[in-house]
Amino acid sequence: MSDSLDRSTKINLLKEPVVKKLCEVLDKNSNKGWRKLGEIVGTDRRFKISSDDMETCSLQVLQVEGSPSYMLLRLMGERGCTTGHLMDYLQTLGNSEALQCLKPSALQILIQPQSVAVISGHNLRLSCHAVGKSPVQYQWFKSKEEVPNSFSPDLVRSPVHVKDAGFYICRVNCGDTFEFSQWAQVDVLNVAVSHGQSYHSLEGRLKLVIQPQSQELNIGETLQLECGAVGRPIPRYQWHRNGVPIPNATKRKLMIAHVMQEHHGRYRCEISSSTERMWTNEVDVVIAPQIAIQISGAVECSEDDVYAIGGVLGSSEFLLNSLPEQLYATDKVALLIGNLSYKNHPQLKAPMVDVYDLTNLLRQLNFKVVSLLDLTESEMRNAVDEFLLLLHKGVYGLLYYAGHGYENYGNSFMVPVDAPNPYRSANCLCVQSILKLMQEKETGLNVFLLDMCRKRNIHDDSTPNIVLRVTANIVFGYATCQDAEAFELSSSGFTNGVFVKFLKKRLLDDEKITVVLDRVAEDMGQFDATKGKQALEIRSSLSERRSLTDPILPSDSTDHSHSRQWAKAHELPETMCLNFDCGAQIKLGFAAEFSNVLVIYTHIIKKPEDMSFCQAHVTDFSQDLDVDPKEMNRETPEETGIYLLSSSLPQHCLYTRLSSLQKLREELVFTVCLQGTFTAMDEDPVHWTKSISIGKPLIARLDLHRAMRRNSCLQTCMMPHSPSYSPCHSPGPEHRLHLHYGPHQTQDYSRLSPQHHCLDVYERLQGAVGGCGDSYYENLMNHETFRPVTFLLAFKAVFSQVHVPTFGLAGW
Repeated sequence: MSDSLDRSTKINLLKEPVVKKLCEVLDKNSNKGWRKLGEIVGTDRRFKISSDDMETCSLQVLQVEGSPSYMLLRLMGERGCTTGHLMDYLQTLGNSEALQCLKPSALQILIQPQSVAVISGHNLRLSCHAVGKSPVQYQWFKSKEEVPNSFSPDLVRSPVHVKDAGFYICRVNCGDTFEFSQWAQVDVLNVAVSHGQSYHSLEGRLKLVIQPQSQELNIGETLQLECGAVGRPIPRYQWHRNGVPIPNATKRKLMIAHVMQEHHGRYRCEISSSTERMWTNEVDVVIAPQIAIQISGAVECSEDDVYAIGGVLGSSEFLLNSLPEQLYATDKVALLIGNLSYKNHPQLKAPMVDVYDLTNLLRQLNFKVVSLLDLTESEMRNAVDEFLLLLHKGVYGLLYYAGHGYENYGNSFMVPVDAPNPYRSANCLCVQSILKLMQEKETGLNVFLLDMCRKRNIHDDSTPNIVLRVTANIVFGYATCQDAEAFELSSSGFTNGVFVKFLKKRLLDDEKITVVLDRVAEDMGQFDATKGKQALEIRSSLSERRSLTDPILPSDSTDHSHSRQWAKAHELPETMCLNFDCGAQIKLGFAAEFSNVLVIYTHIIKKPEDMSFCQAHVTDFSQDLDVDPKEMNRETPEETGIYLLSSSLPQHCLYTRLSSLQKLREELVFTVCLQGTFTAMDEDPVHWTKSISIGKPLIARLDLHRAMRRNSCLQTCMMPHSPSYSPCHSPGPEHRLHLHYGPHQTQDYSRLSPQHHCLDVYERLQGAVGGCGDSYYENLMNHETFRPVTFLLAFKAVFSQVHVPTFGLAGW
């Protein structure tokens, strides 16, 4: 036997007695204990023990049986630390007593049984091998019962049956000493396999053998979805609905008793192991509501005419599956834009987190979501064009924007990342112009959530002339009031802006959208950090009880071709398995952080036995993407900028983050470079390469980089300056204060009270409705005999040299 444990063993696989003894030693030693160990590990970028991690460890002393050392070792284990790494750290620490804890006992289990999923009728083999100072004996158990005649290191069932599924463990005896192996789960799938398919081809890598099936159910029935894969180690399962993980849905079979309308949607399951990940087919689950219909007067009908009937005379009520009286959406579509990496203006943090969180929440509400980061002016206009193509009669459309912005004369402007300094309306997108185009689509609900400043832009004298239709389906949620700023919280990490911090807690509520926003406003009003500085403002013309939770009832007359095109633009490339001439096998996987951000990861599945080192890199990307080589092929997702998706990515890979996919003009072609060194060779590493093409991934398929089309939102978003208009600004002190904090000057943070020093402001752009004569025009707008179009034509005819200001939403 070796005088130490296997150095390649992950420390999270160490036996509990070993870990407990080690923790006791490290906890009691102040000079060479856990804190000093954490400092040593913190210098190793592979495991990245941060100061926040160390604080988490120290807080364990407040627990009844808490151990800082145990928490530290757990964090190290989760990040891939092996026994060899730990022994090296303890050697550096100079703690010989802790090193002694890792010495082997008289009995050591070298090979632990592995959990496995197999098909009924094939062979099952579980292995447990141990060494000791004297001969060892084995006894296998299924749960608490001994397995008859199972005295060898290998437990074999040939053929295996469904009844053999369960949990197995092996007891190993060596003289008076005994050890138990780790538990191994056996899942046996009862499924037919095509003739001639060998068992070995199923047991190695994951193989999907059971796909879920679409279902149509009535409210109150039970939903049962099943999938299954075979392989070793046993697969892990996570069910998703509309792209969002379902809490606690981590078994092969998903069962929801007494389904409700909110369970309607598209379901699929993510199946993964330590080295692989795959998805089942996405299936539709349709929940047909049972609606009460009131019938007055005498009714004559047969038993076949109705599902259930309470009576046929007077007033009768019965249930049947039919068109409900409640409100429906023919579809739900959301465009979420977060601009943070500005070229000529202050950088922001919160929009990335805000867009990510809202994307996941809206998908739970069955919204088709396009989530985009850092768009230029032309990209924003083209994204809006694509968004408008998804809208048709009865659709619920939602636009969320986070970034720099301003408001002039009641019109809100979103600022692209390439906007000049200073910028004007011609460089930005007017929200009211987008609303006008949405109204032409006869949408069922238009929701605008604007997470930006609404200060006046003193550099922009234009007064856009936008005449909106009178419709009872518009809701505006402004993150802040007129002529005020929107805040994001200062933090070393990534946190939400103030608006989304409270919005995400209410967004899933089954309430009228204006009620939801009212509650968000109340919550924000209790937030001390922004009290008196930021308050949610709601403007609405909504007359019906429209809710974001309303179910979808598609219209038969609607052309869904663009929806299908949109769906294709959000499909991930298929995971690839690459075989190299040297015998190495590489997994190439993909994940989407946003609609225009792709994550590529590489993982070594197999390498030749005589190869001592093996690593796979991706390189040679299109110059359209402007990828920084220093942030490619990193050992942790965070090192390459993947902060929000890191927990759902497979471990022990090299990660690369490709942002701004909307700039991609051609198919995405890149090189996978395998680098390896052989034990018998002292020369430089050997390289093998493969060229990979994955087409245009995600949003790149929509070509948002193209020149703006003539019929795009450009026509109504760009308002040229009037050569004859000379705005008159109020000379009062409040306007002088606004001018002092112009659109491109930095505010003096000392003006904030001490408790607000943690706040960062989006950008100080002036935006209150102002200028000469506003109150006069508003009085005209509010007059019951006023007609906007007639008035404007007459006004322009008489006063051709005066540019009429637009009143935005004042006429609602």
